[in-house]
Amino acid sequence: MATALNAAVSLTSSKSSSIPATSCAIAPERIRFGKGGFSYKSNNVATSRRVVSVRAEVTTDTPPAVKKVEKESKKNEEGVITNKYRPKEPYTGKVLLNTKITADDAPGETWHMVFSHQGEIPYREGQSVGVIADGIDKNGKPHKVRLYSIASSALGDLGNSETVSLCVKRLVYTNDAGEVVKGVCSNFLCDLKPGSDVKLTGPVGKEMLMPKDPNATVIMLATGTGIAPFRSFLWKMFFEKHDDYKFNGLAWLFLGVPTTSSLLYTEEFDKMKAKAPENFRVDYAISREETNDKGEKMYIQTRMAQYAPELWELLKKDNTFVYMCGLKGMEKGIDDIMVSLAANDGIDWFDYKKQLKKAEQWNVEVY
Repeated sequence: MATALNAAVSLTSSKSSSIPATSCAIAPERIRFGKGGFSYKSNNVATSRRVVSVRAEVTTDTPPAVKKVEKESKKNEEGVITNKYRPKEPYTGKVLLNTKITADDAPGETWHMVFSHQGEIPYREGQSVGVIADGIDKNGKPHKVRLYSIASSALGDLGNSETVSLCVKRLVYTNDAGEVVKGVCSNFLCDLKPGSDVKLTGPVGKEMLMPKDPNATVIMLATGTGIAPFRSFLWKMFFEKHDDYKFNGLAWLFLGVPTTSSLLYTEEFDKMKAKAPENFRVDYAISREETNDKGEKMYIQTRMAQYAPELWELLKKDNTFVYMCGLKGMEKGIDDIMVSLAANDGIDWFDYKKQLKKAEQWNVEVY
């Protein structure tokens, strides 16, 4: 839109002017305002002092909106799908396999299960699915969704992109009243037989997606069934071939469990280590059987402390990604390790951790 503007302009003489007259007048002309300022073209210059009318056309067109530049994620986030199936309309899958993977003398049972989804739940490594147990709760309503980290790569254990695997610990405990309490969903899952139906929702989550950089250092910290997303990472890194991805970085896994009989997927990790010794490291922390030099129980943070200087040097690189999954308490233990190391370099660890989070290099999923 353009609007006309009329104004009276008086121009007085200037000794510094290149025009010899003591006064001048500008005949009516068009002045145009643009993005870079304005310009005019004089039609006439008179030498007598007088007031003239100036007609200006002011352009008030609205400038085009500046397109917001979105930050590109460092994770494998492009095209990721979330919440395709919701609690009111879940997908019904079939149980293909359900097997206990802890020893009989382990303190608690952990099961590995494989469900068929016929390609209908297109998840990525690091995502989760929801499970709705059969039956109703004490109020007569369907059971609520329980989320479980996916323990298989996007291709699935069968390599056909049509299955999803979970790693589930059967929850059984005695409450203060001396009553034995069984977790509804975990016991439902661990009791499933091949051929049974299972209601699934999702996939959900972006926090634990893998980094895109195939040369990245990926530090994985897990307690118990928190190993699930890292099994999915490691299968993609070491057991599969992809046209657009070949891992050449360092994958370093720390797994904390109470006893040797509680260790999970060790045979798979041994094969990975043999296959790519320069690219895969694994350290176990077995709290009820091992201690450090000070006689302290070997929790995951205790094991990490043995490599603290090396870990700190890795954390100072912009292609190191930390992923943590499992019990909530382990994050504080890791903070305790890093505070003094960072301080030696004049760095406040908690401020630095915030920077790592902002850069998607510190990723936590604890419970």
